[in-house]
Amino acid sequence: MTVLIAGGAGYIGSTVASACLDEGITPVILDSLVRGRREFTDGRILYEGDISDGSLVDRIFSEHPDISAVVHCAALIVVPESVEDPIGYYEANVGKSLDFVRHLRRNGCDRLIFSSSASIYQADDGSPVDEDSPLGPQSPYARTKATCEEMFADIAAARQMRVLSLRYFNPIGADPKMRTGLQLKRPSHALGKMIQAHQEGTAFPITGTNYPTRDGTGIRDYVHVWDLAAAHVAAIDRFDSLLTESEPSMAINLGTGSGTTVRELCAAFNQVVDTPLATADAEPRPGDVAGAYTKSDRAQKLLGWTPAFSLTEGIRSSLDWIPVRDELLKD
Repeated sequence: MTVLIAGGAGYIGSTVASACLDEGITPVILDSLVRGRREFTDGRILYEGDISDGSLVDRIFSEHPDISAVVHCAALIVVPESVEDPIGYYEANVGKSLDFVRHLRRNGCDRLIFSSSASIYQADDGSPVDEDSPLGPQSPYARTKATCEEMFADIAAARQMRVLSLRYFNPIGADPKMRTGLQLKRPSHALGKMIQAHQEGTAFPITGTNYPTRDGTGIRDYVHVWDLAAAHVAAIDRFDSLLTESEPSMAINLGTGSGTTVRELCAAFNQVVDTPLATADAEPRPGDVAGAYTKSDRAQKLLGWTPAFSLTEGIRSSLDWIPVRDELLKD
């Protein structure tokens, strides 16, 4: 089996590609390398270019007519950046995704697995959510994901595509074989900032302490990236049994089902490291919300998927990846 992975040189996409390889699935990677890394495609089939480039997509399908499904991970994902540049985010995440689907349809491909986000939920009070919970994206980034889901659902309803939207919660960790991981040296998410502060010997800023959660700090559902990758493999395997003419689109949450506040994440971090991490309370960042975690068991029922890694294992994996990343990625 051959699968096209758009954004397959990024953090999630490259890890999905690794999981596919381990399961005997051939990944064909399409990536502009604007945020992805060429190093993550070593020994893999790579087409460097944009998902909106119709001639390139046509060439990929011409040279790989056995592609049976597409995993769409190509997107810009930084919340504060999306607040500063909403036009760029809508163009990259929505406009180019529409172009991409048009190219896929022209080439006879109707199976799409879309990398969506739990940030599309109305996450005002830190409550658990399932796939039917109200949506209320609070940043341009999150709204691009919600818009894409609606756009794909409309296309699927017209019998022009079948779309499975996988709503990721908060990925952490790296490929257990250390082939790929988070490419950014200074990531903007909580664990990345935590690691940076620990390395520099500075206090980690807890951004927002008055949310309606059990300790006032934001709550998230941290899921190991390798667990996410395994869910994609299961989605590829079960795609045709999940999506039919009567139900051509569907969303599935991918999370652990356990909420972790920022203070609890700090405590878990300190279980893994030798030197405790200092913290300092700070104001919320633009676009931040209280957060949410999944209460859904749809992934287990439909994909046969449950997370295998714990929070501390995800933190340890993230720390183990750093020296590998610094050696692999020279800039």
